[in-house]
Amino acid sequence: MSEFLGELIGTMILIILGAGVVGGVVLKQTKSEGSGWIVITVGWGLGVAMGVYAVGNISGAHINPAVTLSFAVVGEFPWEKVPLYIAAQMIGAIIGAAIVFLNYLPHWHKTKNEADKLGVFSTAPAVRSPFSNLLSEMVGTFVLLMGLMFIGANEFTDGLNPLIVGLLIVAIGVSLGGATGYAINPARDLGPRIAHALLPIPGKGHSDWGYAWIPVVGPILGGIYGAVFYKAIFQGIYSALFWMMSVVVLMAVVGATSMELKKARAEVSEQGQEKAG
Repeated sequence: MSEFLGELIGTMILIILGAGVVGGVVLKQTKSEGSGWIVITVGWGLGVAMGVYAVGNISGAHINPAVTLSFAVVGEFPWEKVPLYIAAQMIGAIIGAAIVFLNYLPHWHKTKNEADKLGVFSTAPAVRSPFSNLLSEMVGTFVLLMGLMFIGANEFTDGLNPLIVGLLIVAIGVSLGGATGYAINPARDLGPRIAHALLPIPGKGHSDWGYAWIPVVGPILGGIYGAVFYKAIFQGIYSALFWMMSVVVLMAVVGATSMELKKARAEVSEQGQEKAG
């Protein structure tokens, strides 16, 4: 099997199991309807683990453009393969999303909520605030890349690594994913969102393209910073990119914090005026 096909199949497996568990939880009249966030995070973690088990020895099982780009930036993956890997990941994600659509065919028209249908395919923030949502995706993917670097620095029994990576995904989801649904993977969100736009889903509504850039840009920025941060702090390699990314991250933190504090003060003031009135 070629590396291209490996990344395609690995990402397809990730989406079938990951988006599939979301479908089971949010679509109406499924056996697992309403089973909750923990079930979703475990499903995504196992989806990643199975994708890595399937093609790890073929392509390295990046199954995530943010991982591919981050590894290339720190010199652990050749740049000439980056376009090939990202193309495979996107195609695999779209195919995986189409298979999830087929799996739940009777349940789409049973589900009236458009947001629930879109949520099977792509992420959406619990509180829509673009700057803060971007920061959350950056934090989650920063932890992902750091975690992958940590795992790579240790020796495990043969065959255990993919399961550890899956547990890392569960940990990120349980601890950090409640803010945005934790895409932490541009292909995971953009590929299925494209599928949502193209598939004949009954009463599906819009695909929320206004939000779509956040789960693409956030994971790329957070992933690259996670990789260069690991190289700097753990290996003493302080590249120019590390300092540049540190400034970008600091600006994102200050900007998001300032905006949320301003909103909070405005809400408190408005509540005070309502009470006074």
